[in-house]
Formats: sequence, structure tokens, C-alpha cells
Amino acid sequence: MQVAANKVIGIHYTLTNDDGQVLDSSQGGNPLFYLHGHSNIIPGLESQLEGKQKGDEFDVVVKPKDGYGERNDELVQQVQREAFQGVEQIEPGMQFQTQGPGGAMVVTVIEANDETVTIDANHPLAGVSLNFKGSIDSVREASEDEVQHGHAHEGDLADH
Repeated sequence: MQVAANKVIGIHYTLTNDDGQVLDSSQGGNPLFYLHGHSNIIPGLESQLEGKQKGDEFDVVVKPKDGYGERNDELVQQVQREAFQGVEQIEPGMQFQTQGPGGAMVVTVIEANDETVTIDANHPLAGVSLNFKGSIDSVREASEDEVQHGHAHEGDLADH
């Protein structure tokens, strides 16, 4: 069975940046399961897996535009420290969830002092080329519920 729309796919992968630093991996754990054709994974990886079969290996480079997008400098802003009421200590690297024009979003603290906090609403992997290396662990038909809900359901993830 080939990787195609409305199939539940299980992949093992290692994700690295261009410097070879491992950013994420399923090795030593369970595969990542997703419903193909429903934007459950980044588009650049999903398109490269199309047509593959169980056991096939892949080595895919996803450029930022097909991953988490290019960095947008307009998403780096300074806000008043008082916007973080109830948070005593704010340090670079901390992340907070906030409401943006498109709904909930995560911002990362870049810099903080007593008066202002510089935040970055870019995805941490925006502007980064993503290098995926792995294999197709399983391919199965999705259930009607999975297709309606737009994602793979737990409890029935392996192939039949």
C-alpha cells in the first residue's frame, strides 16, 4: 500500500538542521503517526512521502517556505513588562501563549529588563532548512472517523 491521501502513515525519522544538530527524533520510541493529505505534518515533508511504501527510506530537505516559513522580523516586538503580570521572573528562552489576530500563538522571550520584554512570535524553526532522514514504518487505510476528524486516532495506529 502506498502513501496517499486518507491513509494513516507511521514514520520513524531524525530531524537535523544544516549544522547536523538533531532537533527531533522518533528513534528509540514509537513512530510518528499522521493522516496523509490533511496537513498533519509540514507540507514539504508530506509531499516527499507521497507514493512511498512501508519499508521505504527517505532523506528529505525541506526549505523554510515548505516548512515553518521564513522568519518575519515584524513578529519580533517589544512589549511593556506589565503585560506579564503575575510572572515574577522573565528570562530569554521562556515561552508564553498569547492571543494574536489569528488565534492562540506562542511567543519566545528574546530579552527582558525591568521595563520591557522583547518577544518573538516566529516559530522556533522559521527560516531553518529541515533535514529529515527516516523510513516508512506503516501504511493503512484511515477509518471514516479519522478522515472526518482530519487526524489519526490513537489506539488503532499500526497497520492491520
